[in-house]
Amino acid sequence: MRKRTVLVILIFILAALGILGADAAPQAGSTARSSSARSGGSLLNPSSLKLQAPAAFDVKFVTTKGDFLVEVNRSWSPRGVDRFYNLVKYHFFDSASFFRVVPGFVVQFGISARPEVTRAWKNTNIPDDPVMQTNSRGTITFATAGPNTRTTQLFINLGENSALDAQGFSPFGKVISGMEIVDSLYGDYGDGPPGGHGPDQDLIESQGKPYLDRVFPQLDSIKTTVIMPPAPAAPAKPATTPK
Repeated sequence: MRKRTVLVILIFILAALGILGADAAPQAGSTARSSSARSGGSLLNPSSLKLQAPAAFDVKFVTTKGDFLVEVNRSWSPRGVDRFYNLVKYHFFDSASFFRVVPGFVVQFGISARPEVTRAWKNTNIPDDPVMQTNSRGTITFATAGPNTRTTQLFINLGENSALDAQGFSPFGKVISGMEIVDSLYGDYGDGPPGGHGPDQDLIESQGKPYLDRVFPQLDSIKTTVIMPPAPAAPAKPATTPK
């Protein structure tokens, strides 16, 4: 036992000195932290994720059906975009399923694959933003349970849903590539309770991805989300000398 303790200490020392890679050090516990949370933020501590989003950026969704790209504009919905930016940056959506697909209406997602993360974000409501854009096909918007109740759930509009504008649903971005992937996400299970027999959101929250994999195995899911680097600026054209 003493030899093992000495060995563990030695490994940590070597890792700290850079002689071994950091991944060689044993993991102390099984805290549910994303790899990008090493800078101090944690999905289990929502108050630590308070970064302000850039004015505009693109997010790639890598899914089980293929990839699609969302263009985000902070001026459309500042509070919503800041929340979305932090969720993406800290990989909240990794392994999360598209649990509600209503053809011609919306595809919904944003319940974590891990119940402990869902619990941490359950009551992290953000205030509403004014509706600056219409809920047109391809736009992405936070789901709500009433005024000032946005947390982590989102939907992508599959149809022209301008009727949602008057209800306070504020789009903050739009799918600019891969909308055919969004259209093809599996939706034959139908809507969930109380009106349907599809995935139960309460059970997703309490049991996580294992519940969906067991009862609704054909649902598509998000492998990961990636904030794309800005496109490089075009080189300046050389000045021409008048003849």
